[in-house]
Amino acid sequence: MTDQLHPMTPHHLPFYLAKPGETDVLMIVMGVFLILAVLGVGNIYLRLHSLPERMAHKSQKLQFEIVAVLGLISLFTHIHIFWIAGLLLALVDLPDFSTPLTRIAGSVEKIADNENPAAEPSGDKEAAPVAGGAVQAPATVSKQSSVLAGEAGSHV
Repeated sequence: MTDQLHPMTPHHLPFYLAKPGETDVLMIVMGVFLILAVLGVGNIYLRLHSLPERMAHKSQKLQFEIVAVLGLISLFTHIHIFWIAGLLLALVDLPDFSTPLTRIAGSVEKIADNENPAAEPSGDKEAAPVAGGAVQAPATVSKQSSVLAGEAGSHV
């Protein structure tokens, strides 16, 4: 075989046409570009999809878990309203109800513990009956009787 070109071929061929028996460089470059483009778009898609989870990571554990579940449901079902709901939930800061309630409960326990030792001045451990047949300790009976006496005259 000779490297002679066909007589009807133009004398100057574009650079992207490969000569017979040579490597097609443009096809290899485009193949690498296609692989990198698919991986890049996939990476951007997954980072965008995990945006609500990354935003909710700073918030409470329950809120983070709900946002993560909404993101997974959206990913596997392709129903995008779940992703939007997760994004909105991640943007909203839910109020923290547990911390104040825990502090109130701790304070009430401290108050209750402080009143018990001062309320038992004598060693008399006999129990006194209360209305309804229940039995109550003597220290709390005296408190209760004084409270009931004070309530008898009030109109509140």
